[in-house]
Amino acid sequence: MAFSHGVFERHSLLLTIGILLMVSVGGLVEIAPLFWISSTIEKVEGMRPYSPLELAGRNIFIREGCYLCHSQQIRSLRDEIERYGHFSLAAESMYDHPFQWGSKRTGPDLARVGGKFSDEWHKAHMKNPRAMVPGSVMPGYPFLAQRDLKYDDIAAHMTAVQTVDGVVQGAGVPIYTKENIDNATADLEAQAAGDPEKAAEMLQRYPKAVVRPFDGDPNKITELDALVSYLQVLGTLVDFTKFDQTGPNMR
Repeated sequence: MAFSHGVFERHSLLLTIGILLMVSVGGLVEIAPLFWISSTIEKVEGMRPYSPLELAGRNIFIREGCYLCHSQQIRSLRDEIERYGHFSLAAESMYDHPFQWGSKRTGPDLARVGGKFSDEWHKAHMKNPRAMVPGSVMPGYPFLAQRDLKYDDIAAHMTAVQTVDGVVQGAGVPIYTKENIDNATADLEAQAAGDPEKAAEMLQRYPKAVVRPFDGDPNKITELDALVSYLQVLGTLVDFTKFDQTGPNMR
């Protein structure tokens, strides 16, 4: 051989220098291109920020620690894809700070739970999980249907999310606009009331939002309304018929 690695094996200093050079070159190859691109997240049609009601529901999801047992990340493994659906895309978490990928699954993954169950199912499940899933270790959350949703600060919360998204993703990302924030309270009430006419403008701002009284009572807005609205939108914004299991469907 014209060159033998034996010289590195016999001289620890040369081996150390060689390792440092290889790590430096490899690091530059991986890191340097990131300085010339604005985002590492692929653009996916259909993704939008959460509506005010969905955002409030996400806050409750985090507050109650649901992410500790339910992840929102489908790995690109055959068993996960067959059980839960298309593997998760980075763009699906682009408005999540913090993201809800999770580290374990005591319960099933929720990345594609939107539309899988009816509102009545979710209502009964939150009240008594074992009535719907025998053997479930999930605690009940009957109080969610009894607590009025506090949303007087929802516009301020959206402003905070807008600030975080702007810093993390850059000014070119379509996050909450002044129009979104100015109409936050009205949009939340319109979505929870379930009146399509009142929600017409809201649906223009938040396409594919589900408009109905999620807890079954249009006369009040509860924490259950917010949580179920959030669950029902998960995995519904992206049209996965345009994708196969390896990427965009070019067939």
